[in-house]
Amino acid sequence: MNMHVKTPQTLTRPVITARGVTRRYGAKTAVAAADLDLHPGRITCLLGPSGCGKSTLLRLMAGLEPVDDGCIEADDAVLSGPGVHVPPEQRGVGLVFQDYALFPHLSVLDNVAFGLKHLPRKERKARALALLEKVRLAARAEAWPHMLSGGEQQRVALARALAREPAAVLLDEPFSGLDSHLKSEVRETLMAALRAAGAAVLVVTHDAEEALLMADDLVLMSEGRILQAGDPGDCYLNPTSMAAARLLGEANALPARIANGVAETVFGDLPAPGLPDGAGTVMVRPEGLRLWLEGAPAEIVSTAFGGGFHEVTVVAAGQTARLRLHGGVPAVGDQVRVTIDADRARVFAA
Repeated sequence: MNMHVKTPQTLTRPVITARGVTRRYGAKTAVAAADLDLHPGRITCLLGPSGCGKSTLLRLMAGLEPVDDGCIEADDAVLSGPGVHVPPEQRGVGLVFQDYALFPHLSVLDNVAFGLKHLPRKERKARALALLEKVRLAARAEAWPHMLSGGEQQRVALARALAREPAAVLLDEPFSGLDSHLKSEVRETLMAALRAAGAAVLVVTHDAEEALLMADDLVLMSEGRILQAGDPGDCYLNPTSMAAARLLGEANALPARIANGVAETVFGDLPAPGLPDGAGTVMVRPEGLRLWLEGAPAEIVSTAFGGGFHEVTVVAAGQTARLRLHGGVPAVGDQVRVTIDADRARVFAA
């Protein structure tokens, strides 16, 4: 299988920019003062739990809903703002919805060609076939949508979204309806087609692993607000808060005492330059806690097999934490020593 290669961090001018975008439904604020840039040739993943406002933000970018505050621009032209709302079909964006929204009465080929009515018939058919080839579905061109699997329908929806060569492609939870064993294969096919198109891509997802695997740029969202944006690895290892950390997977929150630029925990001390003296919290990923001869004494209280690792729960001085271990695993009740890998921990002031 061909693996996609993430784009290096060399940013060109954004295709679409959102600044201070807010959307309200009565007394509920679904999106609050959101900033978001979509760059050509890059995949941006917007990650957050269900109901956090991420799909609403996608709909605002697409023009499916108006903004209440803030503005959305493309090429210095305002698409959404006070008194301005450019409709979706005039924004140069392609959309792929969760349910794929294929036309049941049209063949696969005609679904892809639907937005190309401005082209001569022969050219329209040739372009649609070329796109189906890119998503490995040329052999299904004459099939009806109901004859396709979920993964195939999704690939048709993407080909249709790319047909008019949009400047941006927006995908809302594109893999949520697929079985787990299909996700990897379909994701690679879609990512290859999106990168070949060179468009700015926004993928909305609630799956942290999915986001980390796909994203050139990662945006973390919770309760209508963007918590952090940047390189996926940096977001994972250097979250701006515990809330941001937990969006990307398991994270231990260890009570700490900060004094003279050092955070003291039951599992060891960490540098905390610039943070005020007093209470704090150390965020450390399970793989950032390790068994080590010079670590803090702890007891194994539970173990669980996770496939390529074991998740081990330990207690030290009344503090519980989870580790991920590879290879041999101590038994429940064993006494061990645990230390923190400073490169996989982050200190927060209270």
